[in-house]
Amino acid sequence: MYLWNETDTWLNQYALRLKSQEAIFTVHYWGVNEHLLSNFLHKHSFFEICYVLGGKGTYLDDGKLYPLSKGTLFCSRPGITHYIESDPELALVFVAFELEEGDCSESVRALFQALAETETFIVHDGDELPAAQLWRAMLHRSGEHASLPEPVLTQLAASLLLSLPTVFLKPQQPSWTAPRRSASGLLKQAKLFITDNLGDDDLSLEKVAAQISISPRHLSRLFASGVYESYTDYVRKQRIRRAAELLRYTDRSIKDIAQETGFGSVHYFTRTFSGLMKVPPARFREDARVHD
Repeated sequence: MYLWNETDTWLNQYALRLKSQEAIFTVHYWGVNEHLLSNFLHKHSFFEICYVLGGKGTYLDDGKLYPLSKGTLFCSRPGITHYIESDPELALVFVAFELEEGDCSESVRALFQALAETETFIVHDGDELPAAQLWRAMLHRSGEHASLPEPVLTQLAASLLLSLPTVFLKPQQPSWTAPRRSASGLLKQAKLFITDNLGDDDLSLEKVAAQISISPRHLSRLFASGVYESYTDYVRKQRIRRAAELLRYTDRSIKDIAQETGFGSVHYFTRTFSGLMKVPPARFREDARVHD
């Protein structure tokens, strides 16, 4: 059950100046009215956007009538004469606001300019739209822990205003293009996976590439340009580095260390370790403990 009066009071006390990274809004008023009756013909110099939560009625916009029912969202644009007629009453939430154009991004400014000029200003069956879901989430409800914390509500209110143009405007094509993941980010992701899976004796280029959703060829180029060594050499060195830590700081057997670092056999481990460290694993352990 919604707490209509409590929500109205809260919003009009704490959510009148809303900020996001892209825009600042001045809210003139919020409306949270469970029993809205008809109003009179008027117009605004700002946006007033309404969402019908229940009941029926009609909306007059620039001389034309449109039906209202549960789930309808409609936008009164600046300078357009309008009024609402309830039949007999409407459960309605609404917000009157304007964008502070000097404190917003060019894309947001263009979005609200398009909203002011749109011919699609009423949308039916909109309960599942993101904006409608945000709006309902802001309403206080009865019962313990039924409402969101107040700091979250102010963030939701700003997000709601930013989302409202998408209710009425058709998305431009292409609407959004996913940014390419950076080479450094991909390389970091690959390194983390390698570090966490050194015990896998089949830690192949193909396996790691599939894990981070790129081609083996691309991953090979990333290591060549970002680490200045081949993928195989990098993995081998990481295994030897980990093996050296285990030899120095634990009493685990050389066989266990060989398996944990993905070498599989003691022979292969000993040969590889000796080639890189210029000393066999057992001798490395003895020398390391002498100098500790």
